[in-house]
Amino acid sequence: MTKYLIITEKPSARRNFEKALGGATGHVAHYDYELTNLRGHVMTLREPEDQVPADLKTKYKSWKLADLPWDLQDLSWKRTYIRSWNPHSKKSESTKSLIDDLKSKAKNVDGLIIATDTDPSGEGDLLAWEAIDAIKWQGQVFRANFADESPKSLIKALTQLTAIESKDRHGAYQKGLTRNKWDFASMQLTRAATTLTKKQGYSLVSRQGRLKSAMLLKIYQQLQAIKNYQKVPYFEYRFRDDQGNVYARVVDSKQEVVSFRYPSPEALKAAESFAKSGQVQQDSVTKKSTKPPKLLDLSSLSAILAKEGYKAKEVLATYQKLYEVQIVSYPRTEDKTITPEQFQDMLPLVNQIAQVVGADVSLLTHRNPRKKHVKEEGAHGANRPGTKVPASLAALQSYGPSAKRIYQTLAKNFLAMLAEDYHYQQIKGSIVEYPDFKTTLNNPLSLGWKAVYQDQNQDQDEDDSKQKALGQTADLFVHEGQSPKPTTPTWQWLKTFLEKNEIGTGATRTSTYGELSSGKNAYIIDKKAKIDLTTDGQAVAILAQNTWLANPKTTKRVFDIFDQVGKFEMNADQALDSIVKTVNHDIPVMMNNANQLEAVLGKPQAKAKKSVPKKEKATGIWQGSEVSFSNEFSGHRFTEQETADLLAGKTIHFQAKSRYGRPYEVSGKLAKQVYRKRQYIGFKPEFEPRKKKK
Repeated sequence: MTKYLIITEKPSARRNFEKALGGATGHVAHYDYELTNLRGHVMTLREPEDQVPADLKTKYKSWKLADLPWDLQDLSWKRTYIRSWNPHSKKSESTKSLIDDLKSKAKNVDGLIIATDTDPSGEGDLLAWEAIDAIKWQGQVFRANFADESPKSLIKALTQLTAIESKDRHGAYQKGLTRNKWDFASMQLTRAATTLTKKQGYSLVSRQGRLKSAMLLKIYQQLQAIKNYQKVPYFEYRFRDDQGNVYARVVDSKQEVVSFRYPSPEALKAAESFAKSGQVQQDSVTKKSTKPPKLLDLSSLSAILAKEGYKAKEVLATYQKLYEVQIVSYPRTEDKTITPEQFQDMLPLVNQIAQVVGADVSLLTHRNPRKKHVKEEGAHGANRPGTKVPASLAALQSYGPSAKRIYQTLAKNFLAMLAEDYHYQQIKGSIVEYPDFKTTLNNPLSLGWKAVYQDQNQDQDEDDSKQKALGQTADLFVHEGQSPKPTTPTWQWLKTFLEKNEIGTGATRTSTYGELSSGKNAYIIDKKAKIDLTTDGQAVAILAQNTWLANPKTTKRVFDIFDQVGKFEMNADQALDSIVKTVNHDIPVMMNNANQLEAVLGKPQAKAKKSVPKKEKATGIWQGSEVSFSNEFSGHRFTEQETADLLAGKTIHFQAKSRYGRPYEVSGKLAKQVYRKRQYIGFKPEFEPRKKKK
């Protein structure tokens, strides 16, 4: 019987496959199988200096501007094992043992099945091939593509395998590999930016990248716009009726100068004249409706929760845990809709999900697919609740601080498409004598989906509980306005900018934002979604000004290039030419930008040197030679007699203090010792061996 080794991406994925198949080994479709797992990437590109001939090592190890840019033809693109710290074993561990285990298991099978995540970037295919290449596999390889890790999806994927002729003809892998090489080559810009900031006296690693640079530069530009904002007041006439409704003339957003706005009340009164009051007329009454909002992606979800104080990094980590147990769907999706099959799979769970999140089931009457939300396209489908419904929101607390809110928000957003449309009555009115002065009122007729989910991803509507009516008469008044102030940067605002310019996916936006806004070297300060930049963040943004790397158009073009590689419309060398051109353009631009650092950030502060108190030394003749040694040990200062005894080669006894302040007895004498390959003379304690416990 044919036997295949199924390679999953991580231990949690392997466990889900075991549940779906009934064990770590067995039979599915027409073959026997054995399961194994990677741990994400198990191989990584070597350091640049380890990918070039010996005579080029110095150049490729250098961070000097004179040694940039690189010639990518010099690089071998070789990979090596990944070393990382294991907090459980408290040791630095290599992925070599995992590769060795994979190689051992592969000896007894007829083919390998790539069952890593099917993500649009090709990341899952890349990390699988890294491992397959590491074991020098020459046999057959298949791809199992699955929408999620539910048993139904996994079994379907394993019965509909796609044979891979060669990795050279595997589009998803080629796409992921090219992106991986492009990002690796962009390391040159991090080196250049870091060197330039250090030359100006600012000590930091200036991390530049397609998504990072675009995000930081956009925030910086907005903060500068706010800083440089100047209030320009204007005055115009408006009417207010006896119901409080305001009537104003329509302003075309494209107009730079509005003819009926004046710099002062005096100028306004001199230019225009209206009666002090007028009659109100109703112009139209129309019934309107809005459909449920689109399904959320991960960045939209994290932006909503950011307003409640949940950090993007924590939301991403918690969401991943919920996904691994199938409580929520696949996180790194680019899909905006779900398939008809996914819709049908979720229908039997709707009432159960509604009960968990406190939604009224009687409102969920639209049980047919909506064209806006359900389409015959995509793979994983948009973010939504998973196939495993929790017993309660409280049961989710163990997965992370934001788990309850993640599920509640995601579920209500999903349930909203099963509710009816929001219906309202729109009333338009104007002033009889001056019909250019208009107002619009919206009165709810049926809340529909709004009774299930409040779309926090959009600007909030007016209070839907209030019924509004036109007045009978309206009085003239002078309205004072001002030039619009730039919006305060928030995660929601930044996310909208990234979406509009198609920069990154929902998950990559969230993970990158989380990385930039956490840790001691953070670039972004996030306080309940309102964001600012640290000094380091400002420095990186200043260096990124006018660079191609930080330009949204460049990012979109680069993603198009990766797609073309995946479709074999462009080869890798042609694709990598774009990073060569980007580096050649951006380094001179960064050199010019570096001259602006001091003007914006102020003079760099010199780091204060730590003053280390010098230890008092004792001197004398020991074993026929003059020596000098520390005159204290563990909080005890040697007496004149103890010093004389030590020089005479005698053992002394005294009471010292531990680092916790506890007293203990010490015996010892002078001896030659070694510390960090340096020899010295000093007091050497004689500790009694510990007695073994019986």
